[in-house]
Amino acid sequence: MKKAPLYSRTPRREAAPPAAPAAADPAPEPAARSPGFLARRGAPFWLATGAMLASLVLVLGLALALRPAPRVITQHDIDLAVRQSLETQPLPAAAARAYAAVAPSVVRVIGLVDEHDHGHDRADKRALERSLGTGIVIVEDGTILTSLHVVAGARKVRVTFADGHESAARVVSTQPQNDLAVLKALSLPDDLQPVTMRSLDGLKPGDEVIAIGHPFGIGPSVSAGIVSGLEREFRAEHGNETLEHLIQFDAAANPGNSGGPLVTMDGSVVGVVTAILNPGEEHTFIGIGFAVPIENAARAAGMPPF
Repeated sequence: MKKAPLYSRTPRREAAPPAAPAAADPAPEPAARSPGFLARRGAPFWLATGAMLASLVLVLGLALALRPAPRVITQHDIDLAVRQSLETQPLPAAAARAYAAVAPSVVRVIGLVDEHDHGHDRADKRALERSLGTGIVIVEDGTILTSLHVVAGARKVRVTFADGHESAARVVSTQPQNDLAVLKALSLPDDLQPVTMRSLDGLKPGDEVIAIGHPFGIGPSVSAGIVSGLEREFRAEHGNETLEHLIQFDAAANPGNSGGPLVTMDGSVVGVVTAILNPGEEHTFIGIGFAVPIENAARAAGMPPF
């Protein structure tokens, strides 16, 4: 009995060699790009654009060249404009501005003799005529400066403020060497306004000033002039004191101006009118007036010097 063969007699086929790995798909060819906006335009486009830009530059240059140059303002133009403005809206005079600044602080001062000493109305009238003057409010509490000779010998003193308010007043202190008296009103108007005072620093002959007061009871009145001199002396005909360091001025002043302010053009009080020089018997103004410097007046009121 034959044994089954352990192998086959059929010729063995050679194993096929392993297949080579498939090559990767080749990369696709890049698609052909279409020309861009600028590339699609040719030389004619660029020529036209350049011509347009050149035309625009030319137009702008012509416009700038033909534009009228700005007008140069000359001094003559400025002077003409100022003159036209002043003709239509003139400025107030310097004296008027100075007066407006001080007028609310100027009071009328009357010294009265007791009627029991000299009778009734007749005696009062004589006293009033003899001691009528002017005062200046220097503190808003009713402190008033005036000339001593306005209230000297008076038993009663009355003041009338700029708004018409009347009040009795008392003499607080005196300074005979400067013919000054300080009063205190017993009742006050609303919104009482004191003056602005300044020293004599910078004041010189020729500077413009005004005098405010109640000459012969008429007022308030204002007169304008200049500073005629400084450091003057004056002795009244019937006085015992020689007043020194006075301001001489030529703004008109008469009896009743005593105690009133001498004012610079900036509205500041530099002096208190105290006397006029008149060698005649009429005692009217002949062009020489005197004022006590406000520094002395401030000391009389107990205020610190400037």
